[in-house]
Amino acid sequence: MTTPQPVNLEQKFGLFAEAWSPKIVGELNGQQVKLAKFRDEFIWHAHEHEDELFLVVRGTMRMGFRDREVRVREGEFLIVPRGVEHCPAAEGEETWVMLLEPASTVNTGTAGGERTVTELERL
Repeated sequence: MTTPQPVNLEQKFGLFAEAWSPKIVGELNGQQVKLAKFRDEFIWHAHEHEDELFLVVRGTMRMGFRDREVRVREGEFLIVPRGVEHCPAAEGEETWVMLLEPASTVNTGTAGGERTVTELERL
């Protein structure tokens, strides 16, 4: 068993540059803690079985829903319930986001496509 160590988010975000490619930085109770950089807009998608928590670490995220948009600012988080179609986007140049979601969650949900990341890097 390893001794628990703090995770420095600034340092971890500094280890990668690509957008929309989540990195695993922790696991607990079947959930993964992931970091992702958002640039521009992602794709519309939903997750049939998983809720997602988006915590904005830096910048502002715009979350599109079919009936409205929500802005989530630095230090705020948003939970998207399973089955709800959504489209995350960076508001401005780049947004740093920490996600908490079940390990089974695929970033593109039911949409699939070329932006799907199946093998997530661990930092």
